Amino acid sequence: MPTTSAVSTASPAYWEPLWADGRRYRQLCEAEKQLMGEHLGPGGGRPALDIGSGDGSLARHLHHELGYRTTGVDCSPSAVAVATAHNSGTGPAPAWQCLDFTTGDLDTLRDPAYALITCRLVYRWMDEKAGFLGRVRRLLAPGGTFWVVTENAGRRTTTDPALLGLGIQLADAELLAAGWSVVRTADLDVLRCFALRP
Repeated sequence: MPTTSAVSTASPAYWEPLWADGRRYRQLCEAEKQLMGEHLGPGGGRPALDIGSGDGSLARHLHHELGYRTTGVDCSPSAVAVATAHNSGTGPAPAWQCLDFTTGDLDTLRDPAYALITCRLVYRWMDEKAGFLGRVRRLLAPGGTFWVVTENAGRRTTTDPALLGLGIQLADAELLAAGWSVVRTADLDVLRCFALRP
């Protein structure tokens, strides 16, 4: 019997059909926005990169509310189209780019380095987490912040295996936090937020 290779959960082939079908994901809440304000501070026009930007809600918050000059990247063309459609006519909007961060050419990004890189509900889906983190470190400016929001395994009360599988395991959390000079965390219901600095 022939075997079929599974589609990578970090690839456009996985995400594009979901976005094209109208699937939407957890929106930012006021508590999460407050945590970002506390850990990230004002952007002052510095460049920020939102990896896996989806509908663009986080990138727009960074851009319009915190004052970063934000670029949102997503591997799904449909997600980028949704984000672009939400741009308002009231001043400059975030830049949007269709890019597979795990395999794409990072030199196509509009800035060579970023004061802030965000990764909200994305890290869990990376097949090769060490490689992903290496690419982030390549783009993070000295003194910058890598902001990660992810679910940790074991924090849900449900018995639904599909939902239980959304959290990262301890080894993935340890890999994420390794090698940074500053590691700050904050909990938000089933999520954990990481503020990581070189």
